[in-house]
Amino acid sequence: MIKIAPSILAADFTCLGKELDSISTADQVHFDVMDGVFVPNISFGLPVLASVRAYTDMVLNAHLMITEPVRYVKRFCEAGADVVIVHTEADTEAHTHEALRIIHECGKKAGISVKPGTPAEAALPFIHEVDEILCMTVEPGFGGQKFHFDMLPKITALREMIAAEGRDIDLSVDGGIQVRTAALAAKAGANLFVNGTGVFETVDRETYIRIFKRSVEEASA
Repeated sequence: MIKIAPSILAADFTCLGKELDSISTADQVHFDVMDGVFVPNISFGLPVLASVRAYTDMVLNAHLMITEPVRYVKRFCEAGADVVIVHTEADTEAHTHEALRIIHECGKKAGISVKPGTPAEAALPFIHEVDEILCMTVEPGFGGQKFHFDMLPKITALREMIAAEGRDIDLSVDGGIQVRTAALAAKAGANLFVNGTGVFETVDRETYIRIFKRSVEEASA
């Protein structure tokens, strides 16, 4: 099933409640948490997530683009995230396993993410522990970038790993997502799409979400 997770990085923060109401038919809300160290930008953190949690019962997915995320995953779970994603490149393998353990101990879903320059195999040591694998199709740190088409073989490789694992693991993509690129990624094996500017630059977000999901389903069939 095709799922969409609008990234609130592209939302208007002067009226965030209304922005959330306008995407209520989405499957998740995506939080791009950036620390200015792991990626060359700073976004938002725990207070925004906690405020959104108090406002909506939508699924909140916290994508932690931060160094040593093991230090903070429990706090993001406690602030209200339903899914917490950490990067393979952000810490040692041992600390990443620990971060995933903590997330599950908090009763939340855990995910792993790989940047464009990181091979699909980097996710393999963690595949027994994750509920989602996020394949970045642009360099993380900024919204509005163009999709890297050379990531499609990596998406296929990740889907093959998931199939071999035999569990229901979401394969998400983030970066340059529109109907055409999402359809290609879906054919390659992705099922969850992070879409920021595409959603929030549209006036009628509910219609956009419905058409996006239907169009990607049909184009990737």
